Amino acid sequence: MSTDKLRRMADQIARNFEAIGHDNAVLATADHINKFWDPRMKAGIFGDDWSQLSPIAAAAIEKLAKGANPAPQTGATEFNKVDEVGHSDAG
Repeated sequence: MSTDKLRRMADQIARNFEAIGHDNAVLATADHINKFWDPRMKAGIFGDDWSQLSPIAAAAIEKLAKGANPAPQTGATEFNKVDEVGHSDAG
């Protein structure tokens, strides 16, 4: 996957969380990328020029690159246990 596409995806995720405020959006973006991007995608964005990302996306990538493992920030990344309902609709 090209770095242009990874940048675009990271920025789209960040833009989606903008309404919850900068600091919360950074954590939610980092959480989403941490949970849903495969290691090759993360390696690609970690090795890229973060100055080309939006401020929220850049801060999220910086946190992850430093080893942060953010707690679930939205219901979309809080997964159900077996036979439990009420969290993610992703499965």
